[in-house]
Amino acid sequence: MRALGLIGLVLTLVIVGLMVRKQMGSMAGASAAADGRAPVSQPRQVQQQFQQSLDAAMRQQRPVPDDAQ
Repeated sequence: MRALGLIGLVLTLVIVGLMVRKQMGSMAGASAAADGRAPVSQPRQVQQQFQQSLDAAMRQQRPVPDDAQ
């Protein structure tokens, strides 16, 4: 009787785990689609996108305050 309870508990945990995994995957795809970007799965792509964003931010000119002129 205890074995059936344990098997039921393990089976429930597996099912819940699979559902959470599926939900998290769909949330990641939905948030990327909302931003107009494709989901990024490669760490190298993430690094390249970060580097490009950083380079673009560094190229922008900052406004000069009136005091410094």
